[in-house]
Amino acid sequence: MVDESMAAFLKAATEAAKAAGALQKERLWAEHDVVFKGEKDLVTEVDRRCEELIVGRLKGAFPDHGFLAEENRYETGEFPYTWIIDPLDGTTNYAHGFPWFCVSIALERGGEIVLGVICHCMMDELFAAVKGGGAFLNGRSIRVSDHAPLSRSLLATGFPYDRTRDNENNFQNFVNFQLAARAVRRAGAAALDLAYVAAGRLDGYWECKLKPWDVAAGLLLVREAGGTVTNQAGGAYSVYDHRIVASNGAIHEEMLAVLPDASDRSD
Repeated sequence: MVDESMAAFLKAATEAAKAAGALQKERLWAEHDVVFKGEKDLVTEVDRRCEELIVGRLKGAFPDHGFLAEENRYETGEFPYTWIIDPLDGTTNYAHGFPWFCVSIALERGGEIVLGVICHCMMDELFAAVKGGGAFLNGRSIRVSDHAPLSRSLLATGFPYDRTRDNENNFQNFVNFQLAARAVRRAGAAALDLAYVAAGRLDGYWECKLKPWDVAAGLLLVREAGGTVTNQAGGAYSVYDHRIVASNGAIHEEMLAVLPDASDRSD
């Protein structure tokens, strides 16, 4: 049972995500104003417009809440709740007209993610979870898969933007998992990868060098769908860590065994 205040938060997040998703769908094959934030990391005018839309709606509804989002800096300080927002996860895909991207909105309270919404507008799919309330896709309950062992599992991952300049580029892990699993997909939107683990469409996911807005909503979806999420050393995972492993639980230990020992790394 979702309490009244959380129900209000979920309604607002859902409406904001759907509105941003509609904008993304409308503008997908238009000419975009692309700006590079790094050698390969880019942002479009749609990213910025979606963030303005989402933050504007949520700030208007909950003026005492804080915000952490990808494209802009917001007031810092102590807030009862903080919204963690990726207005367009999969921007590179979007800029190329490749229809694999989403809106990701999460709500943090006391360092814990308590709400998550992911809108995959091109599939008309809305993933949602509230802590303790289960995970849902378009209003229907979802659960992780029961596929095992790892050799019969479908995984997903991604690569960091600085992969050509830093040895922690996930390349060797990708090769190792291609050998250990049934197959590995790299579609280019971390939030959707996590949502698909939650829905049982993927059996596991790992990645490195992520930001809170990449994983916050998806993290809760996987956990509420009965899955397991840890860091790559097998310890407790926070959205402020940089390395994640998410799975259906049945293959989690096998996945950790494939990854190099990260216990001596600082997340």
